[in-house]
Order: sequence, then C-alpha cells, then structure tokens
Amino acid sequence: MTPVVHGMRIGIIGAGHIGGTLARGLVAAGHEVAIANSRGPETLRELVTEIGPGVRALDAAQAAEFGELAIVAIPFGRYAELPPDGLAGKVVIDANNYYPERDGHDARLDDDRTTSSELLAAHLPQSQVVKAFNTIRWDHLRDRGRPAGDPDRIGIPIAGDDQEAKRVVTGLVDQLGFDAVDAGSLADGRRQQPGAPVYGADLRTGELRDRLAA
Repeated sequence: MTPVVHGMRIGIIGAGHIGGTLARGLVAAGHEVAIANSRGPETLRELVTEIGPGVRALDAAQAAEFGELAIVAIPFGRYAELPPDGLAGKVVIDANNYYPERDGHDARLDDDRTTSSELLAAHLPQSQVVKAFNTIRWDHLRDRGRPAGDPDRIGIPIAGDDQEAKRVVTGLVDQLGFDAVDAGSLADGRRQQPGAPVYGADLRTGELRDRLAA
C-alpha cells in the first residue's frame, strides 16, 4: 500500500523547471511550499502569484529551515553551497544531475568512484538524502501524472539508504501522479543517472522495475 503523506511544509531550493513544477504539484496536493533560488525572493514574485496560496518565496537558508522536508533542484556544481545546519534531521530529495559540461569535471564522478547523491549526502551528514525526480523531464512531470492504478502510470526511480525517508518520498511521488520504484541504496542511484538505461525513459512502472532489475 502506498503511504499517505498529509500536508507538509516543504522547502524547495532551486526554482528552475523542475523546482517550479514540483512547487505547483505539491501545493495542488495540499502541501505548504517555500521556494528559493540564487537570485533572491523578489525574482520569484511571478511564480508565486501564478501558483497562488500555499507557496512563498524565501532565500535558500530560510527555505531549508521552513521545510519539514526539502527538495534540492539546483545545478550539481553548487551543492556545497547548501546549508547543512538548516537541513539537519530532514529528508532531502535530490533532484540533481551531474553534467560535467555545465558543472565542471569531478574526477570522483567521472571514474564512477561515487555518485552525485553520495557527495550531497556527505555534505549533509545529518540529513536523509533520497534521489528522486532526476530522470524525468520537467514538462513530463507536469503533464504525465495519472491516477493510482492507471496501467499507463509512469514509474519514478528513487534511491536512498533510509527506509522511512523513502516511504515519505514514495507518498509524495504518488500524490504527483507517478509510482515510486525503489532502485536501492544511494550508491545504487548510479542506475538512474544521466546515461543509464532508465534516464529519461518514462517507463511504465512494471517496465521500470524490470529494467532496474536487469
């Protein structure tokens, strides 16, 4: 049975296509959202007006403090700017991807010694990091949600080391119209990184499970 996640305070750090789309969907699902970007709350007035009640614009530190749960949707190369203290003790959803042409090369990732999510978790040692929402295009996240039980429902892989954190994330994924498919530990999150067979594939839930198991 999919966990039911009741109204939460959620901080979203990153107001690009993925962050903005998640803010819209989560407010519609009954959550209270604070969203931040690197340019300041005043630059988010249009987005906040569009979404309406249930969302506010704050700076990154304030959004981190505000949320019972946080979503990180910023360029991976800036992950070290995130505030560990404000995110301590919280579930942090990592929607980032490592793109070396944008983020600069990181030898630890280029030779597959670790994953971007494990580096984020090392920066946030008191948070429970779950990788999710990094494989789907923002417009598909906006448009392709389906009711529970729909045979065409798309699966979204999630990876993490904390089972309770993954349970919470599973509930949020369901509210947005998708099925969370457990991809394993945070280290196993390499199976949903750019270049992996499931990345950008928009697979039905059963097909995603099969591909992750292959």
